Amino acid sequence: TLVHLTFLHETGSNNPLGIPSDCDKIPFHPYYTIKDILGFVLIITLLVSLALF
Repeated sequence: TLVHLTFLHETGSNNPLGIPSDCDKIPFHPYYTIKDILGFVLIITLLVSLALF
């Protein structure tokens, strides 16, 4: 299984032609981190307002 995982996670293993496709990817960090923080703040604000008022 170690050999299978090594070949499975090898860079470009899902790209049989070898064409670099890094330019069309959207980075995970800035978009989803901000979205998750805003959702967390909204939920906490609603829960605090329900608890205190």
